[in-house]
Amino acid sequence: MIEGNPESVASRLDLQQLLLRGKIRVPTRAGGGVSRRELIENARASDARVVGVTAPAGYGKSTMLAEWAEIEDRPVAWASIDRLDDEPATLLSLLASACSTISTHAAAVMLEMRGVGASTLGRSAPLLAAALRNTPDPFVLLVDDLHLAISLSCQDALEIVLTGVPEGSQIVLASRHEQPHLARLRANGDAVEIGAAELRIGVEGARTIFERVRIDVDEERLADVVERCEGWPTGVFLCALVARSGGEALAITGDDRFIADYLYRECVGQLSDELQRFLRRTAVLEQLSGAVCDAVLETTNSAAVLRELESLNLFLIPLDRRRGWYRYHALFREFLLAELQVVEASEVDGLHLRAASWLETNGLPAHAIEHLLAGGDRDRSARLVARLALPMYQSGQVAVVERWISALGDAVVETYPPLVVMAAWKSVLLGATADAERWMQTLERIDWVDASDDERRTLDSSRAMLRAAICADGPERALADAAFAVANEPSWGPWRALALQLHGSICLLVGDVESARDAFAETSALAPTSGNTGALLIAEAESAILAVEAGHWRVADERARVALDAIDANHMEGYSTSALALAVAARIAIHVGERARAERYLARAMRARVQCTFVLPFISLKVRLQLAKAFVEIGDHVTARHLMREMQELLRRRPNLGVLGEEIEALQLRLDRMSGWSGAIPLTPAELRLLPYLQTHLTIGEIGTRLFISRNTVSSEVGSIYRKLNATTRSAAVDRAIAVGLLGD
Repeated sequence: MIEGNPESVASRLDLQQLLLRGKIRVPTRAGGGVSRRELIENARASDARVVGVTAPAGYGKSTMLAEWAEIEDRPVAWASIDRLDDEPATLLSLLASACSTISTHAAAVMLEMRGVGASTLGRSAPLLAAALRNTPDPFVLLVDDLHLAISLSCQDALEIVLTGVPEGSQIVLASRHEQPHLARLRANGDAVEIGAAELRIGVEGARTIFERVRIDVDEERLADVVERCEGWPTGVFLCALVARSGGEALAITGDDRFIADYLYRECVGQLSDELQRFLRRTAVLEQLSGAVCDAVLETTNSAAVLRELESLNLFLIPLDRRRGWYRYHALFREFLLAELQVVEASEVDGLHLRAASWLETNGLPAHAIEHLLAGGDRDRSARLVARLALPMYQSGQVAVVERWISALGDAVVETYPPLVVMAAWKSVLLGATADAERWMQTLERIDWVDASDDERRTLDSSRAMLRAAICADGPERALADAAFAVANEPSWGPWRALALQLHGSICLLVGDVESARDAFAETSALAPTSGNTGALLIAEAESAILAVEAGHWRVADERARVALDAIDANHMEGYSTSALALAVAARIAIHVGERARAERYLARAMRARVQCTFVLPFISLKVRLQLAKAFVEIGDHVTARHLMREMQELLRRRPNLGVLGEEIEALQLRLDRMSGWSGAIPLTPAELRLLPYLQTHLTIGEIGTRLFISRNTVSSEVGSIYRKLNATTRSAAVDRAIAVGLLGD
């Protein structure tokens, strides 16, 4: 039972939303601290749109940001980053959520921050940048702990967002580590940086700190404290706490980290053994509440202990106004974790595993996985990752799933076949051809010895669906595999909709249109309740194409609208499964004379086709076939011919695709009979992957590193992009790409 009124209220809320609110809530500055008003006012008075606050732990960065929020007269947004935000879609979602409190434009795009692959940089980041740019009133966005979002992909996304900060507004970024984007911005006069030198305190600052803890110290002693700590604010504060408890802190020397460990140990050493044990053991938690601490410690009084610790000013930061959730100051938590390893190393795994159990039970499974990995329970981790992989993919958090799979390692993944299935599907849907083939080979050779009959049946069905989707052995074998999956997937199972959709799509490859219609109808009825949006998108798009071919344009429009609504509702822009619906929607818009709407759909579909590769061959070909027909219908024969070349390359890898091959051959003959080459040459999938990076200031070599291609390849593709977009500079290419719908919305 969760104790205490704050906890009982929190228990009725979605904990994920509760923790998010804590991350975007502007914290209240603790009284009695050293004021940074002069630094803040100087930064506010500058013309800089970006302010970097960069210093090691303990220099008062977070406190400075809280003071800035307190004195700021412009609307203020706040975002506290944690290690789960080190993924571009998640980071962008957090920033958009924070900005939604001050900008209706940011609120309007908040749910569009999910994306996969190039769509995060190509669509989500530019959308947020545009939302900030269009916010009419000047604002301040304060971002704390930026060093926890250290991946290159997050840095790239942030750089694009920073381009949207309008004149009169500022983004303040606090980080322990050097911020690479600041150097260029400084050179352009767009950034100022506040570093450790500016954040060091003198005797007056030390006096303020000692007065806060009610310790009277003479001037000479204060000067000694400042000299020993070299102006490090946290060191001075810890000296004050040690002095308050009767200890002697002035005998210490060494760097910040040594001083911190010594002084923290002195502070904690004054507490009871019970409180010390509570602090050490609960440090495994990034956020603390009475309920989760009780679960981890197997006690019942944690809420009262947290209130006691808060009253002692022991580095406990409240995350909500009800004082239901807290976190430790980052440096203090690091000290406690180190102490835990020294004093109670044998307890660490058990603490993490109990935390995982509570988090999973209370609706935070992603957080639970982090603790399972830290606690060394690879079996439970694998099972939970397998369960979360599909919904995480649907929400655009593919990078998180990839990190989990990497942390588990191939050897562990291969011990749990359902996770191999998810790794294979992830690779297929992302167009990662080498990974898809590797995981498929692994799946084919797995013998799940200790599986139950139901588990073995599910595995066999999953293997059959993947074989059907990859279609390496022709449509007849694929049809048999799809039929097997339909026969073995229960009506209530999450995978039946996919089995039906695959069966319908492959029926079309062998010319069985009526069976395909029935399968698509059943898919459309089942998919919304089973959560398989990808199957719904393809089934509705296939049904729309059948209606177009029969001349039933009204029916086609109805089916396409269902798919388009599902793309918007589930924020699946840029997914491989969305491309076919967008392509057929473009043809329908062309038919009814809505050229502008058709061109928007075409641009979106052309972007989404990037992830449609030969490991999902019949969908990838149908996407390009529908796009080519649409471009023929608007007179753009050049783009149609380029798409035809892409189809020929796909057919080279998958030559036996039944009726679909005949449809492609018919379009080729039609194009051959056409004279003229009207239209512009489109960007290739490789060029579309590279295009979003032109929004950044990465060098050619750095872009190559991001995309795992050579400098020469990058140079060649950039030159091709410039020619096709009729541009001579990066900025001109980006502007043109935005204008034609290849970047942004």
